[in-house]
Amino acid sequence: MGENDWLIEQFEEHRAHLHGVAYRMLGSSSEADDALQETWQRVSRADTTVVENLGGWLTTITSRVCLNALRSRRTRREEPLDARVPDPVVARPDGGDPEKEAMLADSVGLALLVVLETLAPAERLAFVLHDLFAVPFDEIAPIVDRSPEATRQLASRARRRVQGTAPATEADPARQRATVDAFFAAARHGDFDALLRLLDPDVVLRADAGPGASTIVRGAQTVASRAIMFAQPSATLVPALVNGSAGVVVTVEGRPVTVMAFTVSGGRIVAIDALNDADRVGRLDLPVLDD
Repeated sequence: MGENDWLIEQFEEHRAHLHGVAYRMLGSSSEADDALQETWQRVSRADTTVVENLGGWLTTITSRVCLNALRSRRTRREEPLDARVPDPVVARPDGGDPEKEAMLADSVGLALLVVLETLAPAERLAFVLHDLFAVPFDEIAPIVDRSPEATRQLASRARRRVQGTAPATEADPARQRATVDAFFAAARHGDFDALLRLLDPDVVLRADAGPGASTIVRGAQTVASRAIMFAQPSATLVPALVNGSAGVVVTVEGRPVTVMAFTVSGGRIVAIDALNDADRVGRLDLPVLDD
């Protein structure tokens, strides 16, 4: 086997891990794919004879690519960061899709990804690598061009933001699904009181319809009113796992129009993240619609 063939084989062995790193960094499957492509371009031109830990080296290169992408995104984005719903990972609720299950293993809840979107690029990188992938601070420090202690402080600030903002999630998938089903049943029947019982008083609804058309709604009363107002008899709700939690794909006349993720805690819905940007929804891989 030639050196290039060996390198290709090693890169493919690490691809799933690298994609998981990039997805958590960027919150976008398509951008994660682009980051891996750029990573490979850099790797293929590098001298690997002095590399002792290939997996760590590949993770470092991917992280540098993602950091550059985050910085570029931050300078050009005009809409508020907390209004953007990251790309969801959608899978069948009963499993049976090995590729999607592997992606879900590397995904995190959309509510957490939304919080990560509000972090500075270096904070996000330090938190993701250390807290989600257990990379030591002395290995992260050169990527963000800081000392290990300063890098530790970056991760600590990010952790406080996450712990203070990202809601806890109900661990039982069946209880998640029962709460989501009850929410849609109440919306369809116009049962405002039932909706209020299902919604946390401080529930947050994020609806991303694209640049300039994203909204954030807070509070059970307002979210319940919108749920009743926008309940469409013509819409079909297809149950799905969205980033590992109960969610739905909403279709109209067989066409997917919205992907919704729910964060359930203590039997109540504390966050709803809805992606209804037609272009982005159209690019998603939605295996729940393949039947």
